[in-house]
Amino acid sequence: MDKRQVGIIGATSFVGECLLDRLAGLDVEMTAFSRKPQKITPDRHASKLSWRVLDENAADPVATPYSVETRAIENWVSLGPIWVLPALFPMLEAYGIRRIVALSSTSRFTKKTSRDASEQALAEHLISGEESLKAWAEKQGVEWVIIQPTMIYGYGKDRNIARIAHFIERFGFFPLLGKATGKRQPVHVEDVVDACCSALFSERALNRAYVVSGKERLTYRAMVERIFLSIGKPPVLLSLPLGVFQYAVMCLRVLPRFKSLTVEMASRMNQDMVFDHEEAAQDLGFKPRGFLDSKG
Repeated sequence: MDKRQVGIIGATSFVGECLLDRLAGLDVEMTAFSRKPQKITPDRHASKLSWRVLDENAADPVATPYSVETRAIENWVSLGPIWVLPALFPMLEAYGIRRIVALSSTSRFTKKTSRDASEQALAEHLISGEESLKAWAEKQGVEWVIIQPTMIYGYGKDRNIARIAHFIERFGFFPLLGKATGKRQPVHVEDVVDACCSALFSERALNRAYVVSGKERLTYRAMVERIFLSIGKPPVLLSLPLGVFQYAVMCLRVLPRFKSLTVEMASRMNQDMVFDHEEAAQDLGFKPRGFLDSKG
C-alpha cells in the first residue's frame, strides 16, 4: 500500500486544520477535498498539499471525473459528518481506496437516549453512518478504522470548551445546574489527530472502532473552574435550580453564539460521560494530555 498519498475529507474543519499541520511533518502528500475552493499560503503545506472541490451539483458522484486527472489515493481520513460519507463511496472507489480512518463521536452513545429529539437524531445519524461505512468497507475489501472522541477542544476553535470560555469572558460568571457533578473527559484536538494518524498507518488497528478520551476525569464543575483559571479569572459559579436554568437557557438562545443551547445539554451536567481509551492506548499508542495542559 502506498502510504505517501493521503486523501482528506473535511480538511477545512477545526480538526482538519490540525491534521494538515501534523501530516505536513510526515513524508506524505495530501489531497484535501472541500465544497469551496481554498487558498494555500506559500509557507503553509504548499509543497505537500493540493485541494480539490467536491461537486455539490453532481447528481451522481461517479459522474465527476475524479480518477481521470489524478493518481490513485489509497489512504483516506474523513473528518466530516460520518453520516454524509456514504454519498462519497463512489468517489473513494474511483480513487482506488484501500484504507479509511473516519471520525465519529461518543455522542452516538451519550445522546441515544436523550429527551431532545434533535440529539436523538444526531446519535442515530452517527450510528447509521458508522454501520454504513462498515458494511461498504467489508463489501469492497477496504480496511477501516473509526475514531470516537469525547468532547474535543483546543485553540479556542471548538464548540464546547471555547463556548464556556466565551461566556465567562463576556459575563464574568458561569451558571451550573445544581451541583454539576457529572464527569467529563475533554480530549485535545492534537491528541485526536495523533490517534487518526496512528490508525492511518498502523498494521495493528484494522476494522475496529476506538474511543479516544481525555486523560482526566473531571466533574463538570471542576472542568469549568479550570477554564476560569486558564483565562486568568477566579471561578465564579452560580448553581441554579432546573426552573431558573430553563429560563436562563431560553434567554441565552437569543444570542447567536448560544443559539444551539438546550435544556437537555444542561441536564447532562449531572450525568457521567466518561469512556475508557485503553484499547486505543494499546493499538494506537494513544497518550492524551491532561485537561488544558497545553497552550492550545
